[in-house]
Amino acid sequence: MAKELKDLTKRSVDYSRWYNELVVKAELAEQADVRGCMVIKPYGYAIWERIQQSLDAMFKETGVQNVYFPMLIPKSFLSREAEHVEGFAKECAVVTHYRLKANPDGDGVVVDPAAKLEEELIIRPTSETTIWNTYKKWIHSWRDLPLLYNQWCNVMRWEMRTRLFLRTSEFLWQEGHTAHATKQEAEERAKQMLKVYADFAEKYLALPVVQGVKSETERFAGALDTYTIEAMMQDGKALQSGTSHFLGQNFGRAFGVQFVNKENQLEYAWATSWGVSTRLMGALIMTHSDDNGLVLPPHLAPIQVVIVPIYKTDEDLEKLNTRLREIETELRKRGIRVKYDNADNKRPGFKFADYELKGVPVRLVMGARDLEEGTIELMRRDTLEKETRAAEGIEDYVEKLLEEIQQNIYCKAKTFLDEHIYECSDYEEFKTRVKDGGFFLCPWDGTAETEARIKEETQATIRCVPFGVSQENPGTDMVSGQPAKYRVLIARAY
Repeated sequence: MAKELKDLTKRSVDYSRWYNELVVKAELAEQADVRGCMVIKPYGYAIWERIQQSLDAMFKETGVQNVYFPMLIPKSFLSREAEHVEGFAKECAVVTHYRLKANPDGDGVVVDPAAKLEEELIIRPTSETTIWNTYKKWIHSWRDLPLLYNQWCNVMRWEMRTRLFLRTSEFLWQEGHTAHATKQEAEERAKQMLKVYADFAEKYLALPVVQGVKSETERFAGALDTYTIEAMMQDGKALQSGTSHFLGQNFGRAFGVQFVNKENQLEYAWATSWGVSTRLMGALIMTHSDDNGLVLPPHLAPIQVVIVPIYKTDEDLEKLNTRLREIETELRKRGIRVKYDNADNKRPGFKFADYELKGVPVRLVMGARDLEEGTIELMRRDTLEKETRAAEGIEDYVEKLLEEIQQNIYCKAKTFLDEHIYECSDYEEFKTRVKDGGFFLCPWDGTAETEARIKEETQATIRCVPFGVSQENPGTDMVSGQPAKYRVLIARAY
């Protein structure tokens, strides 16, 4: 690695510091002046745009349309669904006044006490309440259903301990909110959107995930069921990477959203909500990156290929420009996101280090001798392997290589996940091993008391009841000694 990045902390020394430094050094984001908030920088936002565009297309393939609702929610709305308000009350930021005035003492501005709102407004922590209050105006008959809507927006949840991308007071996300005529249709939609998230994670993020359903304690506030995708970071901790909620008729009842069904009877609408956030950026970083910086899967990388000329004279640069621009143009024709960096204000060594740090999947380098010999040097970021190849036809090779890199990054993460899922039915063994990370398949008696004890004594939580794991004869709960109801996935988590 070039000397410019020698001060990046190694993962083996301090994983948390490595992550924090990498986010800043790779110019993804930095702390904002407002406590708990972040500034997402252009390169970080470019990755988020790739996430957004790809997911948005997948949503629309299922019939979802985009909408936008206000960020301010009347306080009374949150009081209508008891579980929902209880779940978010401690995280809500409240607007109480609508005007400032000059400080009578002559120092800046103060809140105008005469401008107090009759009803406080909540900066949205999530939008179920305001959306379902609106749905009441839109839904009257079964013919109006389903409503399949999504919005891309920001939300505010007042956090005490924050970390860039993983947990911030304000973050970007999408939130889908659907209304249905039947319970079955709503449940199927909630599961369908979880599958969309899992497919996206694996196809674009190269992120293998475990799908499952949350325990009652871990459900979204106001949901009957919460479905989740759980990913494993390189330190063995879990990261909840997307959730989809079956809300039953809770919000339909709370906001009086009724419709005339096919039997000409009044019925409350059935609901789902589902979302992923900029937390996916954290998952991307912590799953694939290494001590040299980011490792980005090509399907998501803002720059898939960077081309760097090495030259001593202006004449050399002119010749190199002609040939390398040809390669750049041909790569662009194939839909490959490419950058030609012939800027003269940075040394080649710095450029190499910078693009390595930023995780650009493929680097192409050509010097004057390469031009004469018809060769080009190629480095792939996932393995750091270099090779010299014929420049003629390099576009075909790069196009195939990008897919190979995408698959290799996924397979590496999948192997790591598979090797760190353990079966365990002995509590003392579990308490010792969970400190080192990993996902543990354990028998659970289904009680909140046992779940709470595990969390208190080990800082690990039940991540989900995983799909695809047999629940026949789950055994004996390792904590209570009672017959188990489920085999669950337990891990420490972010």
